[in-house]
Amino acid sequence: MEARAVARYIWISPRKVRQVADLVRGKSVAEALGILRFMPQRAAVPITKVVKSAVANAEHNYNLDRDDLYIKRIFVDEGPTLKRYRPRARGRADLRRRRTSHITVVVAERKEG
Repeated sequence: MEARAVARYIWISPRKVRQVADLVRGKSVAEALGILRFMPQRAAVPITKVVKSAVANAEHNYNLDRDDLYIKRIFVDEGPTLKRYRPRARGRADLRRRRTSHITVVVAERKEG
């Protein structure tokens, strides 16, 4: 049985979020939350929230035991890019891309044996 959670339109670039997501892929939920808690990267905060939400969904919707859960899949998709302009020298303008991310976490029960 699997449970999932999605956080959409997170204002961090997908590349930065993927660096953090790669570290917790395949880990047990307790271990992943321990790793995320002490990471200096800003992306650790929204990933922590999504993992906790997926665990809550598993417990509430499917009556799964929190201690048996692990992160089966975690992936980060690119959301819409907001385009902003910065004034530059001699009357010019530079395009600033404000990238957003969609974070998806799937947790599942680890099979015993």
